Amino acid sequence: MNKQVAIRDLGLKDYKETWDVQEVLFQEILNIKIGNRRTGTNIQTPNHLLFVEHPHVYTLGKSGDMENLLVQTDDLAKKGATFYKINRGGDITYHGPGQIVGYPILDLDNFFTDIHKYLRFLEEMVIRTLEDYGLQGERSEGETGVWLDVGTPLARKICAMGVRASRWVTMHGFALNVNTDLGYFDHMIPCGIKDKAVTSLNVELGMPNVPMHAVQDKLIKHFLALFEAEGIREATKA
Repeated sequence: MNKQVAIRDLGLKDYKETWDVQEVLFQEILNIKIGNRRTGTNIQTPNHLLFVEHPHVYTLGKSGDMENLLVQTDDLAKKGATFYKINRGGDITYHGPGQIVGYPILDLDNFFTDIHKYLRFLEEMVIRTLEDYGLQGERSEGETGVWLDVGTPLARKICAMGVRASRWVTMHGFALNVNTDLGYFDHMIPCGIKDKAVTSLNVELGMPNVPMHAVQDKLIKHFLALFEAEGIREATKA
């Protein structure tokens, strides 16, 4: 089993371009696994963790409902946003500047073969990161992601999640609101969940700007600890 994870920061990158990067890495891992099975070889599969900020974009998962997008797709360009239907689970979500998006592309055969546990680990990574900032992140039963004040009228979501997996290889991932313009959430029903608010780290901390790289470093630390992995940081953006 290969417990090394190559960590790459893509900077600010178009959603479709990043999706293409994910697909290439995802397919490379699948091809190795299929080849191993066919030939009886045991070539190690790599693992990746991509970080990125996207320009304003709305994405709809394969089980999502278009009615949860509250504006016409033709009107999104006026708001500087794009829209994609994609192949992850979950409903509609928003990505934009000031949000840390993470895409783990892992061969879970290197760690554990349990998608439920995988999602709980991603949530736990965010919960521990929020705890570093003095906030109590929580899970909400039946609702993937990380929330604050669960079970109260003030319940609000701070991190959305949606993944795809095939042959235990993962892609897509999580989106943590750090310095996000929350006004863009007004154009959708986040994750198809009505009557619940969204929030961001800077709003919760009462700060105009939370250093993004500091948050990213904490996420990486907790990710590696939970998955008992070794992180190999790639120095250059691509």
